[in-house]
This record gives sequence, C-alpha cells and structure tokens, in this order.
Amino acid sequence: MKQNHITIPYKPRPVQAKIHAALETHRFCVLVTHRQLGKTVCAVNHLLKKALQNSRAHARYFYIAPFLKQAKLIAWDYLKRYCAPLPDITINETELCIKLPNGARLWVGGADNPDALRGTYADGVVLDEYAQIKPGLFAEIIRPMLLSRDGWVVFMGTPKGQNAFYELFNQAQKLAQTHPTVWWSGVFRADESGVISPAELERIKQETPATIFRQEYLCDFTASAENILIPIDAVLAAMQRHYAPSELRFSPKILGVDPARFGDDRSVIFRRQGVQAFAPIVLTQVDNMTLASYVAREIESFRPDGVFIDAGCGGGVIDRLRQLGFSVTEVPFGGVPIKAGQYANKRAEMWGEMAAWIKSVGALPDVAELKADLCQTAYDYDAAGRLRLEPKEKLKARTGKSPDLADALALTFAAPVCAGAAQRTNEFAKSEYEVI
Repeated sequence: MKQNHITIPYKPRPVQAKIHAALETHRFCVLVTHRQLGKTVCAVNHLLKKALQNSRAHARYFYIAPFLKQAKLIAWDYLKRYCAPLPDITINETELCIKLPNGARLWVGGADNPDALRGTYADGVVLDEYAQIKPGLFAEIIRPMLLSRDGWVVFMGTPKGQNAFYELFNQAQKLAQTHPTVWWSGVFRADESGVISPAELERIKQETPATIFRQEYLCDFTASAENILIPIDAVLAAMQRHYAPSELRFSPKILGVDPARFGDDRSVIFRRQGVQAFAPIVLTQVDNMTLASYVAREIESFRPDGVFIDAGCGGGVIDRLRQLGFSVTEVPFGGVPIKAGQYANKRAEMWGEMAAWIKSVGALPDVAELKADLCQTAYDYDAAGRLRLEPKEKLKARTGKSPDLADALALTFAAPVCAGAAQRTNEFAKSEYEVI
C-alpha cells in the first residue's frame, strides 16, 4: 500500500535544526533564546510535525502564551500558514483550533484563562514566554494533562531576570544530569546563533541599554541583578582580547588546578600567562593519580612559575606531585586572604582579583562553559565590609553544577608570582614520572 507523505513548508535555520534535534529526543525541554531567533516558528512546526505523526485517536496539542491575545498574535497566523498546504483541515477561528487530516487537533491559547484547560488531556504542550506565565500553571494544570498520554512539554522564552523561568532553567540543568534522556536545557545567544549578523548585532548593542541587551540578546538571567560579581559583558569583552606571544614573553606563567575526584563536578587545569588565559583541560571521573599525571605533564610542557591547587579535594594530587619532585602550592578556599581587610576569605580574594583582571586587561578563551561559570556567582559584604561570595554549595544547589572552570582560573590569582621562577624537576622525578 502506498503511503501518503506530507511535507510541511518549513526549512529550519541551522540553529533551529539543532533545537529540533533536542526536542525530538527529550520529553521535557527548557529553551532559552535571544529575540528574533525564530523560536515560535520552531515550536509551531514541532507541534505540527508531532501531531501529524501521531497515530493515536483524538490527539491534542497546545501552544500557550501568557495571554490569549498574545498567543493569537504570535502563533495563530504561523500555525495556519504552515497547515495551509495540508488536505482536509478544519480551521476554527473562534476556538483557535485546527483539526488535521489524521484527526489530531492543535489549539492556541493563553495562560490568563487557565481554567479553560482543566479536565482535558495533552499529547504535547508548548509554553512560550514562560517568564511571564504564572509559576503554578504547570504543576496545577499542565502536568496533570500529560498523565494519560505520557505527553511532553517545551518551556521556552527570553530571560526576564531571576524569576520562575530562571528557577526552572536551573532545575532543568540539574535534572538533565540525572535524567539525560528525559530533560534537556539549551541556551541560544545572539552572538552565537548566527541568526543576527555581527554588524547588526553591534548596532543593536549601541542603540539598546546595556542591561536590556544582555538580557534580550545574550540570554543573561543576571543582567538586572546588581550582586553578580562578573557581568557577562565583561566576560565577552575579555574573550575578544588577544595578545601576541611577544606581549606575554616576560609575564609569569601560572597553573591553577581544581580537583573534583569523582561525582558530578569536573577536574580542571587552567593555564595563564600574565594577561592571557588559555583553553582549560576539563576532566570527568578521574582519580587523584590520573589527575596528578595530567598536571605533571602540564608542568613539564608549560613550565609554570607557580602551581596552585585547591586543597579541598586536592590533597592526594598535591601529595603525589610533591612525591614526584614538583613544587606546588595548596590553597584552602576558606583560608586567610592576603588582603584581609578587603576579602572575607581566600576564595573571595581570588575571585575578586580575577574579576578586576577580567574587567581591565584579561584575555579569556572562548569557552561556553567558562562563560556560564563566571557569570553566575553572586556576592555581598560582611559586617566588616569585606567582599564575600555566595557559598559554593548554595550556587551548586541553585544552578545544578559547580563553577569548576572559573574556580580553576581563579586559583591562578592565589598569590603574586614572579616571572622566571619556573619549577624544575630533578632526574629522579623525571624517571619516576615516565612510568606513571
């Protein structure tokens, strides 16, 4: 029997194709995008495709925006446009519903009348501009709608500060680690998506208040927060800086090592020479001996003038490297800072000095994970007026991960280092290292 094939008149952009791949393979997706990426078009076509492919009787799909008027303005015309080539469709302008040839129905609705959704079921739901939707809608109404059909949900929007959408994004990051086939979260920024040309994006930046630009186009949840130590625009500026090797020639070389051992955290080795930081080595699920061998190789190839290792989880790494004859410095993050009147502890001092470096002359590698790590840590001041950081445990509970890359870079600011003090290993250390 010859099968009928239906082609939706939609050609996704490369970034939309990447999003579709994630939506196809996960049940719960949190999509954070910049303005004008085309997320609504992407979502409408995902709904349409899934509805057409559903062979179950009376399938139901919903696109929901914060307000009914907004939903109609944003999505209704798109839905009708992409359904237009399909045979035997029924369009109900009053109910904002389209019935497809296979009997599946798609509704466009608003979260401002949640009671209209009670008592029904859903095979799939898109919640657009989730930052403006009442937080209880999903738990009280949408989640029960999914039970009988094992339905899926796409939460999407642009950041609007640290609100329910921000909390959901953080939760999704954590759940994606424990349930990677069920949950997914993605961030698509204007400077990375390729949708807006660099020249046009620069014009928008010049014409838009900095906070709005960071929030709307760089997907920065912390743009409107006043207690974030390192703003995203400072990180982006640092990632645009580049120095020639001749400009670094007389600068000290420093190695920062943040061991994690096992668990969800990452072990990170970061190289920095003066004003230039280099791409880090990121390792997962490595034991102390393995990490020590990586650090030893970095010391021999980079010849740093100082090696700083977090003492919290790095005791075994430190001991092994010293056993091999390498000179390394252990750094307790809760220890006494050099500038005791300015910082509450050693970690605050390292981050504070790193922040000043980033905001002035520092050049960072363009690493997405580093970007995220640097821009999420909050700060305040203690009773003595000293800067202190949000506790690492609290940050991990809030964001779902430890800022391991940023901590490793911060370790390169643990103490002043003079150029020309490169560590040299003896012959015994070299010969033993070779058999690790």
